[in-house]
Parts: sequence; structure tokens; C-alpha cells
Amino acid sequence: MKIISFLILAVCFLLTLALGAQNQQLVNFDFLVAQGEFQLSTLLGIAFGSGFAIGWLICGLLYLKTRFSRNRLSKKVAKQQQELNQLRAEPVKE
Repeated sequence: MKIISFLILAVCFLLTLALGAQNQQLVNFDFLVAQGEFQLSTLLGIAFGSGFAIGWLICGLLYLKTRFSRNRLSKKVAKQQQELNQLRAEPVKE
């Protein structure tokens, strides 16, 4: 599975390089505080890189949240299992 994900990442990177090599013209880019002329390949690379980083950040945060939740629930289940074993070990009172 890791090999497949690595291959997909490598193909995306190569596709970005191919697009960048074909798009060398200058474009006027207006952003919030200023404007500038950049190569189209540079803008494509920045957009791809920032999207990739934001995606990894969001997925990483969701993974950590799930991991902490799983650990908390595992501790809760272990505690309840211990209580259940103690109740089963006690003799029945009438």
C-alpha cells in the first residue's frame, strides 16, 4: 500500500514538473496586499505545494484526533472489563 501511495505522489510531482516546463510565460497575479508578475509555472508550483501541505495538515490533525479518541476509549474499555471481571469473581448474594 505504501508503494502505491508513493507512486501516486511521484506521478503527481512529475505531472507538476511537466506542466511547469510548458508554462513559462509571465502572468500578472493580484493578491491581497500587492500584485506582481510571476511565471505561470511558479504559481502552479506554489498552488500545488500549498494545497498538498494543507491537505497533509488537515489529515494529520484528524488522524491525531482519532488516535487520541481511540486511546481514551481503549482505556475506558479496559477499566470496564476489569470491573466486569471483578463482579464475575464475587459470589452471588441472595
